[in-house]
Amino acid sequence: MSAQPTTPLSSTPRSSLGRLAERGRTDRADLYDVLDAGIVCHLGIVLDGAPVVLPTGYGRVDDTLYLHGSTGASTLRAAATGMPVCVTVTHVDGVVYARSVFHFSMNYRSAVVHGTARLVTDDQERLDGLHALVENLAPGSWAHARQPNRKELAATTVLALDLAEASVKVRTGPPGDDDADIADPAYWAGVLPVRTVFGEAEPAPDLIPGTPATPDHVTAR
Repeated sequence: MSAQPTTPLSSTPRSSLGRLAERGRTDRADLYDVLDAGIVCHLGIVLDGAPVVLPTGYGRVDDTLYLHGSTGASTLRAAATGMPVCVTVTHVDGVVYARSVFHFSMNYRSAVVHGTARLVTDDQERLDGLHALVENLAPGSWAHARQPNRKELAATTVLALDLAEASVKVRTGPPGDDDADIADPAYWAGVLPVRTVFGEAEPAPDLIPGTPATPDHVTAR
């Protein structure tokens, strides 16, 4: 995460919205808001001639998205060769109940990023990328856990994806029923909000005596 630049999202053939383009957002801050609010992204790549889409963690530093995984992961090895990739993040904010099944929908925020991933080889950038990943998943945890050792770093691939080519799409509000259906009192319509909440922290069963109590950065989530 970082300060929000004011440059708008650039429209490209891949990032231009087709249907319901009015839901698109062109402010780069909207892109960062969607990414920073998420925990899991989906990485899409063509592997051995077939599309593969896998969930993974991520982190953002300025205008770069960092992904990581095992050095043995075939998807990351392929992405590191310069193959085009697509990364998506989606939040479902509500189920939209309409009077007509045609107009049932979801309220959502979504981001789609296109580009070519770069294999991160610089030691400091690798640590910066992993720091961003940990802090995006569990804010405040990097300083409260053991840092990765050489063996762990050697087993980890870190990829960087520039956020230059991206789109954001958002739907909010009630259903968009036809006038004739709105005039018919036979069917209910509205929105059922969807919210993700954290529960109470559950300490590991193998904590030894003397281990600190659950830290504030965990209980504050």
